[in-house]
Amino acid sequence: MDFNLSLDEINRLIDENAWGKLRQYLAEANEVDIATVLEELDNDKLILVFRILPKDISADVFSYMDPDQQEQIVQSISNTEIRSLLDNMMLDDTVDFLEEMPANVVTKVLQNTNESTRKLINQFLNYPDNSAGSIMTIEFVQFRSGWTIQQAMNYLRANATDSEMISICYVVNAKRQLIGMVELRDLILADDNALIDSITDDPPLVVHTLDDQEYVATQAQKYDLIAVPVTDKEGRLVGIITIDDIVDVVQEENTEDFEKMAAMQPSDEEYLKTGVFSMAKHRILWLLILMISATFTGRIIRHYNDLLQDCIILASFYPMLMDTGGNCGAQASTLIIRGMALNEIQWKDIFRVQWKEFRVGMIVGIILAIVNFIRVILLERASVPVAAVVSVSLLCTVILAKFIGCTLPMLAKKVKLDPALMASPIITTMVDACSLALYFFFASRFLDIVA
Repeated sequence: MDFNLSLDEINRLIDENAWGKLRQYLAEANEVDIATVLEELDNDKLILVFRILPKDISADVFSYMDPDQQEQIVQSISNTEIRSLLDNMMLDDTVDFLEEMPANVVTKVLQNTNESTRKLINQFLNYPDNSAGSIMTIEFVQFRSGWTIQQAMNYLRANATDSEMISICYVVNAKRQLIGMVELRDLILADDNALIDSITDDPPLVVHTLDDQEYVATQAQKYDLIAVPVTDKEGRLVGIITIDDIVDVVQEENTEDFEKMAAMQPSDEEYLKTGVFSMAKHRILWLLILMISATFTGRIIRHYNDLLQDCIILASFYPMLMDTGGNCGAQASTLIIRGMALNEIQWKDIFRVQWKEFRVGMIVGIILAIVNFIRVILLERASVPVAAVVSVSLLCTVILAKFIGCTLPMLAKKVKLDPALMASPIITTMVDACSLALYFFFASRFLDIVA
């Protein structure tokens, strides 16, 4: 049966001081939905509602909450409540929360953890940002090589509640080096007296603590994994990365790529909570670069100023050429960037990619050129030579834009730059200059005008 959490109902129960009913009402809801609804409450009500949440769900609700609200809660609740909250949170969720907090909040939290937990948290916080070590969890099940199935099952029963995932368990040797993985299904079906090694398989993917999180997410998608083991430089199993964190990484990386493709510096801040000056700072750099790079376009137009004065109608067509070229380049770059992100396209494929885009550009360009030739004559009332120059320029522009759009992202990746940097704005600027140069070249050569 579906349960729809209502903000109005929560406010009504608060106004009536019906705390028992409110607690029972919240206990029936999903933790994610509770966190979403709590975002709509003011600070005083937020603290009241959070404090009456059942202990078995309060930690999960907290992990899904907005960082600003998490900070508000930690600043408002007692040290005893903080310790209780941390005891029920998974360590990776605690680290994710602390990474977003100011120093005074981090200090308050660390003061309310035991020494071993504090040491683990500091270890996680010292991993480089966006590394596998920074997003892994240490709350997983590991068996010792040589155990029987019965011993493994007994261990699993004793430690399952403290583990983030039990559907996949891992086998290590006496030095804690990773031997392999065991699926829960195989564990349940195996003979109790058999050795755990008999049902141990090699994991399809093992990553190092310093591997980039984007690499981890890409490989996890490739192999359809719900967990990835993480080892240190000695091959010791130190943690796992679970599917929820992999999904978060994919979303984060996609957002970053979208922002770069729109010529903005990436930002982790929410839109409505970001100040206008911060937004302007993230946008202005690339806008300045692109504006200055447009100088080349202006110089080309000034160089052919005499040509434009003798044939004014030429000026009415270059917006169409530049727009079409920019769109064609963006189409090609988007597909190439996606293909590289999914490891469908490698640097070795560059000539195959260029040949394919050349053929696509020929087909698309010829169709556009024919339609444009007819349009220019019938609607613009231009002469046949002018229509021919515009249409031939359009064909060449489309082919060139496809070539630039597929090549630049691959070159960027080859020299260790983010391919998203070579997306729409930069490609459009380059194609604009090239298309105008082609346009005026054909016009000056084939129209009966003295340039």
